[in-house]
Amino acid sequence: MKLLIIEDDKSIAELERDYLVMSGYECDLSDRGDAGLTLAREGNYALVILDLMLPGMDGFDLLRRLREETEVPVIILSAKGDDIDKIRGLGLGADDYMVKPFSPSELVARVKTRIDRYNRLTGKAAAAEISQNLLIRGLEIKTGARRVLVDGVEKTLTNKEFDLLLYLAENPDRVFSKELLFDRVWGLEALGDISTVTVHIRRIREKIEGREKFIETVWGVGYRFMS
Repeated sequence: MKLLIIEDDKSIAELERDYLVMSGYECDLSDRGDAGLTLAREGNYALVILDLMLPGMDGFDLLRRLREETEVPVIILSAKGDDIDKIRGLGLGADDYMVKPFSPSELVARVKTRIDRYNRLTGKAAAAEISQNLLIRGLEIKTGARRVLVDGVEKTLTNKEFDLLLYLAENPDRVFSKELLFDRVWGLEALGDISTVTVHIRRIREKIEGREKFIETVWGVGYRFMS
């Protein structure tokens, strides 16, 4: 799923991109309003993250023009925190408004929420559910229904076990530390001991692994889902 970040501060844009890529999204960057509008019109993006103070064209004007052509979800992420700016941005059709400095984890959560809501409203959820189901060596993960089957036999996972397995399976052959998995899966609820990741991995293995092994322990580093 591809996102567009329109932000002229390179360090902020790269921070946003890095967190979103770690959460499974693809990201294009633009540091100008006029160039960003062109990309937004042509790129078939699932969501746009928009700064307001941009060279070439300010964010308000960009949003107004974009809304003449598409209803793609837009999250404004700006240092302009006055109520009048928020009211103007939301009035022009933005779906959400965040003020800098911001929490990257909160941004990821809001991106997911806005995309899910847009898909439900536009009837895309069913098609997205079918296209996002994963099948790996007899392991089937039904993302929309939140079901897991091994060789056609359903396995019962808790919500966090499912979320952890799905995150690993959507990012195969990449090694993730326990700290990163804890942050990605538990997110805004991340209060507690990261050793819970080890416990959840063990339980997932007990439920889905037999002859086929799916999750590899990389000693001293973390875990990897084997494609």
